[in-house]
Amino acid sequence: MALFPAFAGCSSDSSAPARTDLDWLTNKSFCTEDAVSLHQRTLEADHQPMVRGSRSPSEPELSAESEGDSKTSKKKKKKKKKKKKSHSKKRKHGSDEDDVGRSSSDSEIVSATKKAESEPAQRQDSQISASGVWRWLDETQSGTEETFVIDKKGDPANWQYKSLYRGDIARYKRKGNSCLGIDRKKQQIVWENTPGDKKQPKQVKRVRFFSKAAVQDFRCPGELVSSHRDGAGSEVPDFIPVTHGDPDAPGSSSVPTSRVNPLGVYDSSTALWLEGKGNRKEEDCPQPAPRDSGILGRIEDYNRRIRENPTDVQTWMDFVSFQDELISHPSMYSTSEGELDSHRMSVKPLLEKKLSILERAIESNPGSTELKTARLKVCAEFWEAPAMLKEWQKLVFLHPNDPQLWQQYLRFSQSQFSTFTTSKMNAVFGKCLSTLAAVLDGSMQSHPALPGTERSMFDIFIQQCHFLRQAGHTEKAVSLFQALIEFTLYKPDSVKDMSSREQVQFFEPFWDSGESRFGEKGAKGWRSWMKQQERGGWVTINNLDEDDEDEADEEFDIKDKDRPRHEIWLDVECTREFRHWLPWRPDPAKKQTEEDCEDPERQVLFDDLGPSLFRISSPGLQFQLILSFLQFLGVPCGSRLPESCLYLFLDEPSIFDPIPPYERLLTSFEPPGSGVCTVGHLDTMTRGRRLVGQSKEGEDFIQNVFQSALSLFQGEEKVKLSVYWLRYEISKVVSYLQTTNKRKLKCQGKRSKRLAKALLKEASNRNCLALWKEYALLEWLLGNLDDARKVFDVAIGSAGGKGLQDPELCGLCLLYAELEGEKLGCPDGGAGSRAVHVLTSLAESSPYAPFSGPVQALRILRARKAYDHALEDCLKRPQTPGALCFYGCFTLFQYLTVGIDAALALLVQISSSCLPPAAHQGEAQSSHSTLQDIAVMRANLLRYHTRASVYPLTPLREALMAALKLCPTNTSLWRMYLQTENKFHVASRARRYLDGVRRMTNALEPLLFAIRAEQQRKELIDSAQRVNLVEIHSVFPETGLSNRIKALFEHSLRTEHGSRCLLLWRMYLCFTVSLGHRERSRGLFYKAIQNCPWAKVLYLDAAEYFPDHLNEIADLMMEKELRVRVPLEELDLLLED
Repeated sequence: MALFPAFAGCSSDSSAPARTDLDWLTNKSFCTEDAVSLHQRTLEADHQPMVRGSRSPSEPELSAESEGDSKTSKKKKKKKKKKKKSHSKKRKHGSDEDDVGRSSSDSEIVSATKKAESEPAQRQDSQISASGVWRWLDETQSGTEETFVIDKKGDPANWQYKSLYRGDIARYKRKGNSCLGIDRKKQQIVWENTPGDKKQPKQVKRVRFFSKAAVQDFRCPGELVSSHRDGAGSEVPDFIPVTHGDPDAPGSSSVPTSRVNPLGVYDSSTALWLEGKGNRKEEDCPQPAPRDSGILGRIEDYNRRIRENPTDVQTWMDFVSFQDELISHPSMYSTSEGELDSHRMSVKPLLEKKLSILERAIESNPGSTELKTARLKVCAEFWEAPAMLKEWQKLVFLHPNDPQLWQQYLRFSQSQFSTFTTSKMNAVFGKCLSTLAAVLDGSMQSHPALPGTERSMFDIFIQQCHFLRQAGHTEKAVSLFQALIEFTLYKPDSVKDMSSREQVQFFEPFWDSGESRFGEKGAKGWRSWMKQQERGGWVTINNLDEDDEDEADEEFDIKDKDRPRHEIWLDVECTREFRHWLPWRPDPAKKQTEEDCEDPERQVLFDDLGPSLFRISSPGLQFQLILSFLQFLGVPCGSRLPESCLYLFLDEPSIFDPIPPYERLLTSFEPPGSGVCTVGHLDTMTRGRRLVGQSKEGEDFIQNVFQSALSLFQGEEKVKLSVYWLRYEISKVVSYLQTTNKRKLKCQGKRSKRLAKALLKEASNRNCLALWKEYALLEWLLGNLDDARKVFDVAIGSAGGKGLQDPELCGLCLLYAELEGEKLGCPDGGAGSRAVHVLTSLAESSPYAPFSGPVQALRILRARKAYDHALEDCLKRPQTPGALCFYGCFTLFQYLTVGIDAALALLVQISSSCLPPAAHQGEAQSSHSTLQDIAVMRANLLRYHTRASVYPLTPLREALMAALKLCPTNTSLWRMYLQTENKFHVASRARRYLDGVRRMTNALEPLLFAIRAEQQRKELIDSAQRVNLVEIHSVFPETGLSNRIKALFEHSLRTEHGSRCLLLWRMYLCFTVSLGHRERSRGLFYKAIQNCPWAKVLYLDAAEYFPDHLNEIADLMMEKELRVRVPLEELDLLLED
């Protein structure tokens, strides 16, 4: 047979003539029989199994049997295994040849040299190949023997290094996947793994607790493990006994034992499958995830209730809220493996499901505004802002008489950055109030007025005033208050029967006449102006006081012009905000006109406030209007902001202020407007806040407001106004005490004492114990203790021994006893103190005598019995605000005479009796409930006792935790709780508690104080790491705290209230800047103004944090029509001068 079969006949055919041109196709040394036998042996070696054996190295030739081939392959595998063992031994003993043995070359060299390296003793052994025997050249007997071998796997190293010697081939250990000397941007090396790496078995990854499979197991409902089927009423044993296979015993398995189930532990289906009788196909099908039967029952219950009563709006709303709970459970329709991992539903399918439910609900209840507003909230994730605005406009057009709907529409319009401008938003407020006023007075007959419309209109008006204040238009806000007070309290009798629109038309001439308005000097009111106009007008008197001639505005002088430009702009802007918050009006006596005003924005036109005027017929709301105006000006009074928009007003970090050292034993001093910035005090986050009070012009305005308001009211309301006026002066004294400014403190003290004496000289106030109490407190704060005691003694003696039945007398005695009790330091000798004398005299109901010596024990026993009888009577009657003073007197009496345990037991008894039934639990959790006041009293008493004597902090912490669960919005309790927990230094406990309170309520205070707690902890760690305020030693891990604070901020901003809370955005922005993340802080600022575009204070903070973008920030403020008092062009002119 020839080398090429196609030409096999050329050489074998003898009859054919010889062809010399085809000799190259034949090879005489090629043997056809050898090739066929070699091919057959190769096929047989592939199909026959390996046979264990060995071959002598002196055997001359390879046998033709297949056994030799199998022995050869087996021998190779043995030598490979032996080689691996030798490598592992070299690793253990650390020989010098370890580097060569463990070298991972890119190409594996299969040669005799490598075999000689690994096994030098077997150098004489021959290696059998598929075509012959490898032999050393000196062992060949003749030259005719086959001295060649076929290497099926070539070695590229032979070609690369041009040598077969192992010393010429480079060997190295590769560490890492990079290579020196290459350009990583343009070049890359891909390393191929060696065959040894590929043969290594893949390690099985352990399942962690946060993996999907583990989370699925955690979400499966737990099963009760018990040895009794009816566990009710049986005690829980110390261990769970194993149930034996007794069929008669209760709880035992009913499955009989068998060969495959000898213990009876398998159920019937498992036993059948073990016997081979079960259905194997059922095992292959993935079973759906276990579903809680309670969830299925609730779904069926909702469907049944909706089907039976489709007009029940609350059921529909509960069903929509229930969809959020379903996303944590696997779908009950899961049958395939792909559906089992659908625990977390994406946001879009969830919203689509809610939307479909709400659309079905609206079909059944077309007149429900609650369902329609819920639908719009869901659609906010799909629609753009202009489309949402049109839908809201359609909704308020269909339901113009619903004030709650108007409030939601106003909050939505106020937080849309793309469509927001201050003038548009102010017009929306005016349209809302004018529409509701038309509904209230009957002008709009198509829609009747709903209950509570007047109160809701008042809340919307307060919201509009604070909106203008936060936008910087304080002049418009003050003018709104002035106009509504004139329109309500000074209305002429001739226009009272007209509609609101007609009354506004009659009011416009008075507003444009230039006559003095409410709060201005010489103001007489709209009613007097109308009467005088009917008689022929006012007689103008041009006599001016000498003081008025000197009242010229002092322009702010830029002292250091070398400072950065943004700092100078902030100083001038905030100073003008402090001085020019009153509207400017031309003074006819000085021959001023409207053209003389340097800043036209300070003038307020009637068109800006006319649509917002409405009638207030309720006397309570009329008095509340005065109190709201006083609180807007910074006067501490009993006015509370509307709950619906409280977090919109929260823009100042004063709610985190530490507890002042002058706090009393039971009662606390709450600073005015805690958390809400007062008019004229707008400033950045890091520059701090001004003290209580206004400029000279502002103080004169507040004084005129009080004088005008006192002439409008009589009786108890007039007394309250007098008390609030004196408290305002006392608050300024307290602020100067904190700053230790003796000169200002002395001036303010004289001014306050002069006012107190002037108020007490009035005939209606001579017997007012509330005013006497404030005057005595003023003397005590100024350090005049003897004068204060004389005032207290005179006031108590003038009460005539009314005793415990008079709430004002109880309040006076409580304050006197608290102040005296603080002077004791420690209540060890309480029987001889002035405080015990005051409280004992109060219980005796006899004429009061000043303190002269120790109190007898008999008087103390009689007083305690009188307190007990009064307590029983008080607990039987409905709770009143005056009862709180009596509770405080009795508690303090027990504390000074018996001890802290008796006082705490009394407070617990009062709290338990004040708890409402479960049906009215929500009513008692208001911010002004008696329970809250008692909780504050108990916490203050414990705080004082731990400071005055040796007492553990645990009772105080437990009392605060119990109180905060009832009153989660009380900022005083939260401040005290953080101060107490910081002394324990147990972060995890405080975190668990804060998280638990956060889950119980939708209020924002738990989140704010949780953030504050983490920030205080971070400040503490930073102070410990900082050396000389320069170098930071990273000893403690700080990254976790930063990430935790960020997570709290993000979670808070995702809530409905948090997304519009200015204080939350300001804190987050300040924290991000403090970390040094400038670019991220800029992005956060733009995100903040997307949600709160009306807040001027956000732009001021950004001007301080990002001074390079001052021009951009100022242009943005001008675009949104925010109040900019110092344009940058004017600033450049001032700097040039």
